[in-house]
Amino acid sequence: MFMIVFLYYPLIKGIPIAFTDWDGFSQTSNFVGLDNFKRVLRDINIPRDLKNTLLFTVIETVFCNVIGLAMALAVKKATRLNNLMRTMFFMPFVISLVLSSYMVQYLIYQVCQTFSWTSPLAVPSQVIPGLALIAIWRDSGYCMIIYIAAILGVDECMYESAAIEGATRFQQFKKITLPMIVPAFTANVTLLLSWGLKLFDYSMTAVKGDASESINVYVYRMIFPGYQAGYGQAVALLWLVVVFIITNFVSKTLRKREVEL
Repeated sequence: MFMIVFLYYPLIKGIPIAFTDWDGFSQTSNFVGLDNFKRVLRDINIPRDLKNTLLFTVIETVFCNVIGLAMALAVKKATRLNNLMRTMFFMPFVISLVLSSYMVQYLIYQVCQTFSWTSPLAVPSQVIPGLALIAIWRDSGYCMIIYIAAILGVDECMYESAAIEGATRFQQFKKITLPMIVPAFTANVTLLLSWGLKLFDYSMTAVKGDASESINVYVYRMIFPGYQAGYGQAVALLWLVVVFIITNFVSKTLRKREVEL
């Protein structure tokens, strides 16, 4: 019922709007056919916002997985200290996206001010990596939990047998751990891709402007301040299709890889 009311119903109701020139407030609107979708192909803002969104997604996905796996390997043993470290690493994930943006933004500015550096959030070419840094700080702990669950599911006898045969720790990690945690990697990559492609909160709160604008922020800007609900809805529908294709392609590719391993 929740999905029907808050997801499917608005989606279905929004589809006809994409074929009109509705401004979002008027009682009437005119049918414009495919004009809104044709306009998307000519819109000079779309390539820039698409680049920002994809760059953010790639940076977040790569570094969250690398850092999350490193943290998982560091605290995989159930000791009091490791349990405390797990909690500390995971805590940023329970903080809201907006609060995370303000917290990390403040820390970045304080560190840069201390060392007389220029904040990456103040340089247009570095804004997206700066926003990705906020997401990495928040989401790496979640990836860690998924990897810990996968690592603890590996039979210790496999490591003992490998050690007896003279395998180094790196060889054990490469030949045993990595193949066994591929399903966890698939889950993390799929989730991070979907989160990254929906970039909105960080762009709206940490840094506003063209340099940080994502596709979702552009949709918001068209619908509300821009009074172009019909066009904004057309962009949103096309982006929904793109996100669906990307996430499903990556998920199926990684799951196929799981079977091969």
